[in-house]
Amino acid sequence: MWLKAWKQNKVDSDDQVALDRLPRHIAIIMDGNGRWAQKRALPRSMGHRAGVEALRKVVKTCSELGIEVLTVYAFSTENWNRPKDEVGVLMTLLTEYLRKELNELHQNNVVIRTIGRIKDLPLDAQRELENSKKKTRDNTGLVLNLALNYGGRSEIIEAVKQVSGDVLSGKLGIEDIDEDVFCQHLFTHGMPDPDLLIRTSGEMRLSNFLLWQLAYTEIVIIQELWPDFEKKTLLESIKAYQKRDRRFGGIHTD
Repeated sequence: MWLKAWKQNKVDSDDQVALDRLPRHIAIIMDGNGRWAQKRALPRSMGHRAGVEALRKVVKTCSELGIEVLTVYAFSTENWNRPKDEVGVLMTLLTEYLRKELNELHQNNVVIRTIGRIKDLPLDAQRELENSKKKTRDNTGLVLNLALNYGGRSEIIEAVKQVSGDVLSGKLGIEDIDEDVFCQHLFTHGMPDPDLLIRTSGEMRLSNFLLWQLAYTEIVIIQELWPDFEKKTLLESIKAYQKRDRRFGGIHTD
């Protein structure tokens, strides 16, 4: 399977990364499916289908490397504003991906998680997601964290409401509220914050993605459109991350 293939196949020296300095958590804004299709005079749906294949490659490589968490921005709260046909295609692709890949993901020890308002997705998508999470919940490898119907601002507002409710009920004192307490009410509770954010298609914005969690994340902008994203591109992004001097607001004294 994936890990076995990784060990069997040598990687070119130019593609090697420092395995002792890997990011624990990689987040990706997968941008450019529509433009990829438009450049080829294809329907936007074909761009989304090509994007699914790119995701498969990235999940495989992250699993091979031993990355702890991969969070992908699959569908934002704003994406509901797209044409209904396109939204329908995206939801269909989600269910198709889970049905097709679940057994292999499970065999390769991948854990499937979600963040966002899953209850507002179509019932078919909800059922496939629940089945996938249930089947893989005891795995111990890569966490594939799907951001679906997700928005960073709404996540923060929801956390504020939960913390306020705990204060009003007497479970929590105002003086007890700190970053650790607040993080326990975020969708990503229990996960490390992303070390590396990759955005494709050259766009230079966060698009309402993980606004709290990205406070000290290293950002790499890729010019390639998402369907063109390859294993080599991921490795190059990780190598760029490994060259960064992460001080988290402090200074090095050595």
